[in-house]
Amino acid sequence: MKILILTTLLAVLSCCRAEARDLHVDPDIGDDGNDGTTAPLKTIRHAIRSAEAGDTIHLKPAVYHEYAGFYKKRGEPGKPITLDGHGATLEGSDAIDPATWTEVSPGLFKNDELLPTLNLAILWRWFFLIDGKINRMGRVLKGKSEPFRMPEELQPGEWTFVGNHTKSERGSDSDKARGSFFIKLKPGQMLKQANIRYPVRSAGVQLSGDNAHLVVRNLTATHPQNDGFNIHGDCRDVVFENIRAIECGDDGISAHETAQYSVDGFTSIGNGTGICDTGGSETSYNNLFIADCVGVDLYFLDTGRYSVTNAVVLSSAQKPMVVAGRASGHCTMAIDNLYLRRIGSPEPAIVASHSRVTARQLTLDKLDLRVTGKMSYDTCLINGQPNPADAKSPGADLDQLIKTVVPKSYQSHFRNQ
Repeated sequence: MKILILTTLLAVLSCCRAEARDLHVDPDIGDDGNDGTTAPLKTIRHAIRSAEAGDTIHLKPAVYHEYAGFYKKRGEPGKPITLDGHGATLEGSDAIDPATWTEVSPGLFKNDELLPTLNLAILWRWFFLIDGKINRMGRVLKGKSEPFRMPEELQPGEWTFVGNHTKSERGSDSDKARGSFFIKLKPGQMLKQANIRYPVRSAGVQLSGDNAHLVVRNLTATHPQNDGFNIHGDCRDVVFENIRAIECGDDGISAHETAQYSVDGFTSIGNGTGICDTGGSETSYNNLFIADCVGVDLYFLDTGRYSVTNAVVLSSAQKPMVVAGRASGHCTMAIDNLYLRRIGSPEPAIVASHSRVTARQLTLDKLDLRVTGKMSYDTCLINGQPNPADAKSPGADLDQLIKTVVPKSYQSHFRNQ
């Protein structure tokens, strides 16, 4: 009898678990003591921890001052765990506390302990938001940076850091940075009037460990210290749909180690780097738009396999595109229908040694191509020249790309094209 009861109970529990749930998150009225189905949860963190295979987490379309972290989270084939932002924003910055700053001279404010665990890697991609505008002071992790100024050299709306930041050219997560931040305001302006924010969260969405069978959609990450979407570990069957990374400290999205994922619909604006994928990762991007980045727009490295399809890049970063492998293994990239226009100072797109790129309908507008690796061409247009030379209608299908991937606020760049 006991065995029969136990078997029946296990069958009931198994049946219950097989039914997918809709979990709801509301940062305003939610409570993590709720079940998420009959009453909303308060935090994304708790919803992800509670989610099982087949479940969908629905975010209220609001601003969340937290990140979405997946750590060894696994759905099942055909039954992914889905995070649907419904247009929500993950905000990586917080307002400064004026009480922790000291005015050392008229309009010049100092803070000795803004972050308890500041390191050189964070410092190199640091920024402040001053009255809603991001200010990097000409600094970026992947590229050339301006040196920090002396506090007395600052103009209103500028900042600097004075400390041990010269210990390493770039720094790592273990290189602690000690010193003081300075911000200059107009004489007589108080900190609480200046609307100043600083990056406190590392990423918007972060995956670590062996994640599998996940979907993340309809979500914006903005103003973290590091990446908008930061993917580590041995991820499998991970899908991103309709995501945006805006003004992130480092990369809009970045794959590491042996991560595998696909992206359909990605906008990367104002980041340190548009995309940076490394290691032995395997990624694919479809319907992509990149603009106003600082260091590199497209950065694909090491021994990974990557693809970019149906993409527009307005390149004002220091480097438009870099594909670079290693002597131990090639970096492989497939391009299909990419329009890359240079709107900054002249810089070439680079396909470096130990790299293999296949390009179909690639248009490089107002920039050259430097190839020391291997590259093949099919109906491409390289700085006005068809490649191969007899290609008919070469280059990207720009009209369709504009309609599909370019935000309305950027479509003026293509008038009278």
